[in-house]
Amino acid sequence: MDRFRSILTFAAAAAIAGCNTSSVVPPPITAAKPIAHVVIMMQENRSFNNIFAGFPGADTALTGACEPAKWCKAGTVKLTPVTLETTNTYGRGTDIDHSHQGTGSEPGGFVEECDFDSATGVCRNDGFDKIRFGEAGTGGIAKTYPYAYVERSETKAYWDFAKQYALADHMFFSQTAASFISHQIILSGTVALNSNESLTDQPNDTPWGCDGQYGETTPILKSDGKYIPYGPFPCFTEYATVADLLDSAHVAWKYYVDRELGEGPVKDQDFSGSVWNGYDAIAKVRCKAWTPPYKSPADCHGHGPDWAHISFPNRSIFSDVKSGTLAAVSWVIPKLKESDHPASGCSGGPRWVSSVVNAIGKSKYWDSTAIVLIWDDWGGWYDPVPPPQTNYTSLGFRVGMVVISPWARPNTVVHTQYEFGSILKFIEQNFGLGSLHTTDETSTSIGDIFNFSQKPTKFVPEEPLPPAATCKNQNGVTAQQIIDHDGGVPE
Repeated sequence: MDRFRSILTFAAAAAIAGCNTSSVVPPPITAAKPIAHVVIMMQENRSFNNIFAGFPGADTALTGACEPAKWCKAGTVKLTPVTLETTNTYGRGTDIDHSHQGTGSEPGGFVEECDFDSATGVCRNDGFDKIRFGEAGTGGIAKTYPYAYVERSETKAYWDFAKQYALADHMFFSQTAASFISHQIILSGTVALNSNESLTDQPNDTPWGCDGQYGETTPILKSDGKYIPYGPFPCFTEYATVADLLDSAHVAWKYYVDRELGEGPVKDQDFSGSVWNGYDAIAKVRCKAWTPPYKSPADCHGHGPDWAHISFPNRSIFSDVKSGTLAAVSWVIPKLKESDHPASGCSGGPRWVSSVVNAIGKSKYWDSTAIVLIWDDWGGWYDPVPPPQTNYTSLGFRVGMVVISPWARPNTVVHTQYEFGSILKFIEQNFGLGSLHTTDETSTSIGDIFNFSQKPTKFVPEEPLPPAATCKNQNGVTAQQIIDHDGGVPE
């Protein structure tokens, strides 16, 4: 509770200091507007340090602070390499707690790892050895396992993109929770239900969204720090999304994702479609009409007009690029095996990302596109940079962000503090959309990553492509088996 009292004090001071400019809608970045297409590629569950430890010029560490324990006698731990696939068996990867506060009687997740110092208002970042295995911390104590970085042979493609274009080393996840929240905030900039309550963590069943099971609920975090595990059904009207602004301005958009399990052609289905389709939780997009209070899919009738912008399967982005129909704004969501998610047990992420980047880079769209590669949350992995605690839900730990564009400042590490609202703010500025008046308004735009006066960077394909995922049992694991193995839905 001390964490929340202190945070409220620090946040109030910050709000007073910044109140003169918080309501200003930023103007378009440039009259020339060389960026006509923004493509957001959202991978899964890796802290900045877990992917980019040792990257030249970036703020990283190869040792980490830990609280005294049998496995941490010196107060520091040397980071060790880990593979993306961990077990190399689909849906059987090794996951660690990355919830807001865990599910046990003792703190876990972000709260444990942050180890907030109420005297200074800063996270100590020394509790990573106290979290547990499993998506919500239901397994044994992870000890030094979270102090790791992905083997560089596997992250080569990500480092190649970061070296050739621009890497942001102070992109913080906007919340202290995980994937369900991140897939909302990248659309809306918020998950606030009102001035005192915000969504946190994830629904307790699948699918996540208006297609959820009867009685499915979503946890709530209150402004006094109280955690409510059984909140509303995950079908929301409380906040707008950038789709509202894009629609009003007649700017085309698409959301590329696979279908949820059990829906449509089997070849187009994936576990990812059941949990990472952020727009499924937005009532006006998913439903033509809806009947409150929302308790089941029966309260959602038909599909809203914007559901036509949800493009199944995710690989349809390749045909859109080839046919010349790439939208102005796109979100690209990976399959589980191509997501970098530790629970996936697979290593297909670098090949998937490289394939999409290569397709755009070799097309007519390269000169007018910005690809924003980002990881949705930290996944429980160690990161040395304390996330600023600005209010009772923010900020979370750092995640990687690489901006791949002929207009991105080449071979540059940008140290500006960003959060997910920074991406939305850039989209709003670039297309002259106005503002959602959430974190898009209060955060710093990623616009300073670009130099629109420079000579456009020539595209160099990532070739040969990274290896395809070789994980075993890719077609022999059910969603329930994945959930049971991970102690909950991989988030």
